[in-house]
Amino acid sequence: MSDRGPGAGTATAVPPAAGAGSYPVEDVATRTGAAIRAAGTPSDARAVWRALGGHGLLDGAGPERLPALLGVLDEHCPVGVVLSVCVQVASALPLLREHAEAVDGGPVSAVHRAAARGAATLALAATDRAGSGSDLMNLGTTAQLNGDDVILDGGKRWITNATTADHALVLARHRPQPHFTSFVWVLAPIEAPGVRVTATEDDLLPGAGLGDIEFDGVRLDRSHLIGRAGRGMVNFARHITTERYAGGVWAAAICRRVLADTQRRLAARPLGAGHAWDNAAIRERFARCLVESWRIGAACAAYRDSPDPMVASMLLKTSVAESLDLVLGECGRLLGADAYGDAGLARLRAATAMFATAGGATGAMLAGIADHAGDLLGRRPW
Repeated sequence: MSDRGPGAGTATAVPPAAGAGSYPVEDVATRTGAAIRAAGTPSDARAVWRALGGHGLLDGAGPERLPALLGVLDEHCPVGVVLSVCVQVASALPLLREHAEAVDGGPVSAVHRAAARGAATLALAATDRAGSGSDLMNLGTTAQLNGDDVILDGGKRWITNATTADHALVLARHRPQPHFTSFVWVLAPIEAPGVRVTATEDDLLPGAGLGDIEFDGVRLDRSHLIGRAGRGMVNFARHITTERYAGGVWAAAICRRVLADTQRRLAARPLGAGHAWDNAAIRERFARCLVESWRIGAACAAYRDSPDPMVASMLLKTSVAESLDLVLGECGRLLGADAYGDAGLARLRAATAMFATAGGATGAMLAGIADHAGDLLGRRPW
């Protein structure tokens, strides 16, 4: 995917704000456009994060601001950069914020303040490197609570921002029992002794900072705990639903952008005595893509209105992964050879395949949905 700079006609620059709550939601798109221009290079994830913080888009940003924020980022930045921001603003930063307010000073509060200003970058390190993968209940990364210290051992795999983050939020096991109360979040400085980061070989998501993080006897004091021991999985579950919603509104933005571009190309491409867009069969295929795009939007709306965010987020994530791939695949076929250039649609489709894995693999989502079959059949979650 190419680095697309903001074009002519974008909103004029706006002054930085003290926090996201100090201006209306309607201003998010304007401020995001100004932040991207201020970053200078939309392919530099750290520069974009700093600029977003400087324009008051990170401190207190809630789910209602995500559609405009991620939509403008998708319009101007590579997929990897949007992923870098998405994980931080939807999961990592809210997790820090929730517990920074409950402690008096210390590293959690300090890192939260720095991240909210865009001065520090975060990696949400949940998926284990060995063994359990996305099966978090069986993860092997451990946090030994030893008096005033915490000792981290283990490793995390395919972590967004691993190579660019200043701090990792690490989900670790503090008790051996396979129970949801056996986990804790630990704030680990990437520069701490015993932390090693290995970049993932990947050319589809530049800017995402993908990599593995290993912890070998990393000793921190207990002020680096994020929340109480035993609440780690509960806190994860609460915030992963927002991350899945963020993925949904981002996928909706991708669909709108790709469909608009595809329609313009079809309208300009000669076919017979007219243009490709005049062909009834082509229009029908395109209309099916519009239906899939609408389904993503409907799933996002259903999540917002659902009394059960966890189940709704699983339904949303599964719908998004399948519909987005269908839209990009069909648009690629409609464009033909044009889809296979360096910045073509085939490359975008390959990059967005991560929607079926990040935040919970589709198979795991389907298993969770099946567990709630009775509830889903007995009421209308939408």
